[in-house]
Amino acid sequence: MKKLIALLVLAACTTPDLQTPKPVADRIPTGINDSCGAVRYHTLLDQDATALERILILGQVRIVRHNSIMTQDYRVERMNFHIGENGKIERISCG
Repeated sequence: MKKLIALLVLAACTTPDLQTPKPVADRIPTGINDSCGAVRYHTLLDQDATALERILILGQVRIVRHNSIMTQDYRVERMNFHIGENGKIERISCG
């Protein structure tokens, strides 16, 4: 019986291995910085990059993959989808 109680106490002390989601506010422009309307697409965060094929975005869009080369021109109306190493949309920015 003592072994069972000790086992239950030890099991209660462990924490589950859950990944906490990243805050959305840190990954999309807000307020005056949202010149491209990126906040409308916040539901795409953490989805596979292929999710972009299923929606219609009117306007300039750029896909920025991990470690890829991109131009440095700044266009306030252009929406940038940043794709991580895992192929998921990590961040949305304007410019």
